[in-house]
Amino acid sequence: MSASIRDVARAAGVSTATVSRALGRGPVSDVLRQQVEAAVRATGYRPNLSARRLRSQSTQTIGLIVADIRNPFFTAVSRAVEDAAYAAGMRVILCNTDEDPERERLYLRLMEEERVTGVIFAPTRVTAESLKADSLDVPVVFIDRTGPAGTYDSVVLDNAAATGTLVDHLRARGYRRIGGLFGSTSSTAQERQAGYEVAIRRLGAEPLTRVAPPTAEAAEATLTRWLTEPDRPDALILSNGLMLMGAVRAARALALAVPDRLGLAGFDNDPWTDLVEPGLTVIEQPVAQIGAQAMALLFDRLKAPAEAVRKVTLSGRLVVRGSSGRI
Repeated sequence: MSASIRDVARAAGVSTATVSRALGRGPVSDVLRQQVEAAVRATGYRPNLSARRLRSQSTQTIGLIVADIRNPFFTAVSRAVEDAAYAAGMRVILCNTDEDPERERLYLRLMEEERVTGVIFAPTRVTAESLKADSLDVPVVFIDRTGPAGTYDSVVLDNAAATGTLVDHLRARGYRRIGGLFGSTSSTAQERQAGYEVAIRRLGAEPLTRVAPPTAEAAEATLTRWLTEPDRPDALILSNGLMLMGAVRAARALALAVPDRLGLAGFDNDPWTDLVEPGLTVIEQPVAQIGAQAMALLFDRLKAPAEAVRKVTLSGRLVVRGSSGRI
């Protein structure tokens, strides 16, 4: 009788899940992998790799779980993922979480039940930090967000550098009290806040920060209060496109002329940012590249499940418009 995976696990002194990961499902330490490989040789176990691949890819479907489909950034990234999937003859299941960890858990279970080939996921910080390398039975690539080092492949913007660019730009335009409003749910906003604080301190100033849910409504409410305080900022950096929209609304409600009484800069070169007078200064993210690169990482992971986890960091581009136009 041929050896089974349980025989290998018993010989190696590990669980069957560890054997599965070591033989191609996910990352394990070099010591454990060598231990399992020695047990495979000792028992004569022959894994049915073709059957495993057939099972994992039988649906030819990619799960795409985004944080907020109303955010044009995620709309554009979703389009790029769908284009790459279509070119590869695959379908896409799209789920929207509204930055809710409970909905994230629900949709991750759904993806496993649907036996998708892999998942591209923009998780909240809570979920990203709770997912271990072996939490899921399908390959996963994070987009726009990161988790603990060495857990899942990811494609992200160089957020610290991008926010530093905005700080330097606003300072060069004559603003001195540069504040930042950052989202409360994601690693991306956390990285942008950290980059802002480093850049502000490098200029010899103290950070002026607030945190809010990453929506236009929450940003508008927070800024309507903040911008009426006596020591309000004379310029603001917003950590995503929706929060930038909320800042425009707050400035209008308070009759703060942009850029003379309030400079604005943020992220995402959405079409509306060029239509709002006087035009909004933003960091443009390479959204098509983010989606295409995420699919490429997923395909690479399917071909080589045991390869080291990869993090691809992309650069943004400063687009200068009138909202930061004071000289």
